[in-house]
Amino acid sequence: MTAAIIGHSGRGNYGHGLDQVFSDRPGIEIVGLADADAVGRAKTQERVRARRVYSDYQEMLAKERPQLVSVAPRWTDQHYAMVSAALAVGAHVYCEKPFTRTLADADALLAVARKSGLKIAVAHQGRLAPQTLLLKQKIAEGLVGELLEIRVHGKQDKRAGGEDLLVLGTHQFDLVRFFAGDAHGCIARILQQDREVTPAQVREGTENIGPIIGDEIEAQFALSDGVNVHYTSRAKNAAVAGPWGMEFVGTRGRVRLLNDVHTLVYVLQPGLTKHLGASQAWVPLVSAPGGAVVASGGMVTANRVVVDDWLAAIAADREPVCSGYAAMKSLEMIHAIFAAGLSRGRVELPLRNRQHPLSI
Repeated sequence: MTAAIIGHSGRGNYGHGLDQVFSDRPGIEIVGLADADAVGRAKTQERVRARRVYSDYQEMLAKERPQLVSVAPRWTDQHYAMVSAALAVGAHVYCEKPFTRTLADADALLAVARKSGLKIAVAHQGRLAPQTLLLKQKIAEGLVGELLEIRVHGKQDKRAGGEDLLVLGTHQFDLVRFFAGDAHGCIARILQQDREVTPAQVREGTENIGPIIGDEIEAQFALSDGVNVHYTSRAKNAAVAGPWGMEFVGTRGRVRLLNDVHTLVYVLQPGLTKHLGASQAWVPLVSAPGGAVVASGGMVTANRVVVDDWLAAIAADREPVCSGYAAMKSLEMIHAIFAAGLSRGRVELPLRNRQHPLSI
């Protein structure tokens, strides 16, 4: 199969390793690389060994007509145009997250892909991390009993609040849906310097990913089957919260999933440290009694797993596990928080407003 890469050095670059998703793959030839920045284009060509390079991705797509395209920039301002152009020449697309800026853009791309029989996958690598898959299996087998609640917290660093929600929340809400299904209602409280936000406080993030608001966010979602989801991003909470991730609370136990490049899972088990004066301890989830913790590699390895599934989905004419539709639904939960925080009331999902809730 022929493949091409679209990046833009200085404007989102090549995301989290999305320039390397086709490298060292038998049966795939990288026929083109597009980057409007000459210096970045030369460096990336040397790294990925593309056959030809272009300053204009439209020209590359028209001339090369690749079967596979990686839309790599981390910034979202060009995602819609890039993905749309790739679909127009009949290419399947692997796209960096966040997928699009608006739900309307995502809906439009998904409709084109569906009509054309093309497959869109988005780089939500956590879905296919070994520990994620093991935990999903164990929860289905009754590890925590009946699942009652998922408590999600962001990285809560200098981006705490709206930017944390948009940059990292897209991974986290994708996992929430993977484990527990769709949300049907959201309430949220968004603060800026300890006061309820107003539309006048909408701002751009440190990267060009669209409008954000707030430096503290608390939100709740109602899911089917009585599962509740609580989301927190507050800088003052970072010291005690630990690495960004989520906790699953059930009728018989609790489990923590820690995000980042390596997904790690810990199970709360009683009575393991009584001799130290504690009644409970967090222990790593392992694949079998006495077995080792299931580990994952870096971003190149994490992307490879997602791309393996994407290529298999193309061959089998099925949806990828990390699909464009799943990415749209994750973005919808983020937009629901923004909408609920501004309105100071409950919003229903699916959202009727498919434009950005902060575009006022």
